[in-house]
Amino acid sequence: MANTISFDQMKTQSQNEKIIVYTDGGCWGNPGVGGWACVVIAEGEARELSGGEKLTTNNRMELTAAISALSAIYNTERLRSCQVLLNIDSQYVKNGITSWIHNWKKNGWLTSAKKPVLNQELWQKLDSLNNALNVEWNWVKGHAGVEYNERCDQLCQIEMSKLK
Repeated sequence: MANTISFDQMKTQSQNEKIIVYTDGGCWGNPGVGGWACVVIAEGEARELSGGEKLTTNNRMELTAAISALSAIYNTERLRSCQVLLNIDSQYVKNGITSWIHNWKKNGWLTSAKKPVLNQELWQKLDSLNNALNVEWNWVKGHAGVEYNERCDQLCQIEMSKLK
């Protein structure tokens, strides 16, 4: 279940303007009840998107948050050519998409330990969106007072409480 995001009524984006994104995902138990959220700041407005699943993992929720944010941007044609700064508190997702994924693809979606990459379908979606957009990945420390990262965490908690 997800909230919707729309940029349709927003003013035209300058191609030089950077879209700022914050994402977060979490779980009560791992696996357990999970929530994901993102804040997309574009065209002078911050839009929130969130959702959750009854039985999932923290890593799946972190990936889903990033995929949801980038999908919202990609699905808004006038935003596709804008630079995106994606702020994420998950080293797993940041390192996975910026570094590890190259070897995973080269090795037929196997890890360096020759085991199948977990969440492969989500990694493939994220990789496709990352390649279609101009994304800069930035790690931020979670629970450190970063305004929109904290907001994403709040939204995750709200989504998890709906499913409890």
